[in-house]
Amino acid sequence: MAYFCHKCMNELEFDIKYGIKVGRQDTCPHCVADLHCCKNCRLYDPGLHNQCREPEAPFIRDREDGNFCPHFDFMDRKEAPRADDSAARARVKLEALFKKK
Repeated sequence: MAYFCHKCMNELEFDIKYGIKVGRQDTCPHCVADLHCCKNCRLYDPGLHNQCREPEAPFIRDREDGNFCPHFDFMDRKEAPRADDSAARARVKLEALFKKK
C-alpha cells in the first residue's frame, strides 16, 4: 500500500505500526496541504451528490480543507495518481464535441 498527497501527488510515509492516524491539522511534508480532507479519503467520490460514499457524512464545503469528518479513511493506492488524467479526458471530450464533420 502506498499513500499520496492529493495536491502534490508525492508519496507519504506513515508509521503504520498502529494503523494510519491522520489528525485534522496534519499537513503534507512536501506541499503543506491538509491531509485530513475529503480528497485524500477513500470515500470521496466527486460523482455523488454529497461527493461522499458515506450517506451519514456531514456536508463539507471545501474538499481540500482539513475537516473533522469521523468517516475519514486515508485512501491507499498502488501508484501515484496522475494530475493530468481528468484534464486530458475532458480535453478529448471537448475536442470531440466541437470536431468538424
